[in-house]
This record gives sequence, C-alpha cells and structure tokens, in this order.
Amino acid sequence: MKLICSKSNLLNGVNIVSKAVPSKTTMSILECILIDATKGQIKLTANDMELGIETIIEGEIVEKGIIALDAKIFADIVRKLPDNDIVIESESNYKTTITCEKAKFSIVGKSGEDFSYLPLIERDSFITISQFTLKEMIRQTIFSVSDSGTNKILTGELFEIKKDILKIVSSDGLRISLRKIILKEEYPDRKVIVPGKTLQEVSKILPGDADKEVNIFFTNKHILFEFDTTTVVSRLIEGDYLKIDNILSADYETKVKLNKKEFQGCIDRSTLLVKEGDKKPIIINVIDDKMELKMNSIIGTLDEDIDIVKTGKDIMIGFDPKFLMDALRVIDEEEIEIKLLNSKAPCFIKDDEENYVYLILPVTFSSYN
Repeated sequence: MKLICSKSNLLNGVNIVSKAVPSKTTMSILECILIDATKGQIKLTANDMELGIETIIEGEIVEKGIIALDAKIFADIVRKLPDNDIVIESESNYKTTITCEKAKFSIVGKSGEDFSYLPLIERDSFITISQFTLKEMIRQTIFSVSDSGTNKILTGELFEIKKDILKIVSSDGLRISLRKIILKEEYPDRKVIVPGKTLQEVSKILPGDADKEVNIFFTNKHILFEFDTTTVVSRLIEGDYLKIDNILSADYETKVKLNKKEFQGCIDRSTLLVKEGDKKPIIINVIDDKMELKMNSIIGTLDEDIDIVKTGKDIMIGFDPKFLMDALRVIDEEEIEIKLLNSKAPCFIKDDEENYVYLILPVTFSSYN
C-alpha cells in the first residue's frame, strides 16, 4: 500500500475516528486505526465494539492496500510532522513507513484482516435533520446524563419520534432535560436510548452547518449517524426509559418571569462561596415582585435581589446552584419562566411551546447547613 495525502486531511480524519479508540482493552487490534485503501478511496476506521467511526479522506492511492496502525502512535506522528504532504507505505510484513519532507518514521502495523469492521446497518428506518439542530439538541441536554453505572438507562438519552416531532430527553435522577423540534416530514413512531458517550463524540465531530444534514438510521440494536464523509455507528441501550409525560405535566402554583442573564449572573456569583466538592444550596425566596437569592457558607454570605413578574403564591425553595447553571447556560432566550408548586416539588424552566423543558429537584435547607 502507498498513499499520499495532505497533513491537514489526514490529521482531521485521524482526530475524527480516534474518538472510537478504547482507552483500555484486552484486544490490541482495537487500539488501532484501520487504513483501508482497497476500494478506490482512503477510509479510516476505529471501533471499540460499542462505538465505531469511519471517515473518508482525500488523497492519492498510488498502490492499494490495507493496514491497522496503533492509534496513539500514528496520531502523535501525524500531529508532529511538518505541514506538507505525507506518504504512507506498508509492506507485506506490515512494516509501515510514514514520510513527510525530511522526516521518516518506521513502525510495525497489524493485519487489516483482523480488524473488527463496523456492523452492517439496514438503512430502512431513518430521519433527517440539520447538523446544526442535532448539535444544539445534544448541547442542550447532554449535561444531565447520568455518569453513574448504577442505572445504565440513565447514562443514555431518549430519542423519541412521534410523526413529525423529535424529542431528546436526558436525566440523572435529580433533573430532566428535554428538547423538542418539528421535523420536515412525518416518520414512523420510535423510541431508542442512545449512549451519552456516543452523543458527546458525535457532537464533537459534527461540523454543525445549518445548511447540511445528518441522516440518522435506526435498527433494534444500533443507531447510525451519517454526515459529510463520516459514519458513526453505536449500540443502543436496551430497556425502558423513564415515563416522563406525567412528570412533565405536573401542576404549579407560582409562575415567575425574569431576565435569564440577570438570574444566571446571580447564580454564578453564589458559587464563589462554595468550595469544590461542597454542596450548598442557593435559597430562592419569591415575594411579590422580587426574587431574593441567598447563599450561606463557611466562606461567607451572598444576598441579591432580582426584579420579577410573579403570578400566584410566594414561595421559598432551595436548589443546587450547579443544576440551575447547567440549564441556564443552554437556554438562548432573554426572558425565561420558572414554574413552582411548593418547596419540596421540582421546578420547571420551560417555554410556552415546551420546545425546551428543564426540571430540577429542590434540596432541603437543613441537610446542607
């Protein structure tokens, strides 16, 4: 095999597929990136058996062939080579030379035949959305995916399709994040749970162009994202997700309308008084036309007021400031509405059409003082 391609093209391809290289594995072949130039195009592939990514890069195929190279070594070599064309040559004994200008590396690869290819996915059931929309929906929900292994279901996000509506939902048991969009056409109803890790990696490599699309294909066990010259395949998480419809339709007795940036600034300032690892609630007291925010820790205290428009009862309630900040960071509106029932019930931050919904459980004051 002999290939010639620019450093920028090669490095971009390597960076994309490297996200599917496992950090730990007992199978050394999975620590490799497969370079396949047997079919008239240069295809790079990595696969950790849960997540697989392949991408096609531009370059010249002087001699067809296939080789698997250690991902870390190969990526480090490409990264440190001069910004010029790179020549990759592999011999029958898998010895591979990587040359750029006056630099020449020689490493030993592995047989491409031993590599675990991506599973073949039937392309019958799919939806199409813009790259920008998918990237935004992931950004606005991924932060509340659980990182605990105790409930595998919550380490993923629910993708629910009903006719022309797509909902993406995440929860770590203490909060729920939901984003909803209207698709360009109607599709068969479907519910799948996509691993959070998969969505994080898709978001990183997705260019996010508003005028380019992503095709998302579904099977009973896999999901496939196809965009530009890149394909991402992931196993789905099996099981039933939280039944969120009843939770999200809960009643409220207090509605507060306020400036998001001002509220976010107050919450952010309150975290200055909380040491890393400590859990201190921010106390929110809604009285008439103002919201009082209080933080009390061993470092000091904060008292701040915000002007609001209130409908309903006065209320005092406490929240983990991090949970509030996570939601506020991804809401783009200038004004937001917060709906509350009582000091022990979750709050809802959502718009009228429920294109976004953020549910956050409160904390009791005594347990944090």
